[in-house]
Amino acid sequence: MTTKEDRYKELLPRIKALTEKEPDPVANMANISAVLKEAFNFLWVGFYLVKDDQLVLGPFQGPVACTRIDKGKGVCGTAWAKKEIIIVEDVDQFEGHIACNNLSRSEIVVPVMKNGTFMGVLDVDSDKKDDFNDTDAAYLLRITDLLPL
Repeated sequence: MTTKEDRYKELLPRIKALTEKEPDPVANMANISAVLKEAFNFLWVGFYLVKDDQLVLGPFQGPVACTRIDKGKGVCGTAWAKKEIIIVEDVDQFEGHIACNNLSRSEIVVPVMKNGTFMGVLDVDSDKKDDFNDTDAAYLLRITDLLPL
């Protein structure tokens, strides 16, 4: 049986090959979103980027999403304010959760940093509770480090 970690290990070279020769961050975020969505069948995978003191929707795969998120609001805005990975086992238990899609049950948000500057977040939602753990956090962080921002 293939574990989640095994799948991430298989994906890393594929994602690296897609991103290492492509300097455009939007193209790379689009491909990363597609690869993760396809590999894990997550409900939603995408990026929010800092623009004019808000997180603004970037490339994603999945249902329609919220377009703008303020710092400190929802899981994405909280990850921005704290500059740390946030794993939410049950979004209904997260105070201030922004329900962009009512099918979302759990979520992980990984800050995208470049040279110590917060650039945005990688946001992944699942339709299953408690779908994310430290394995996701470690590998998604490695994946965001591949972005040429």
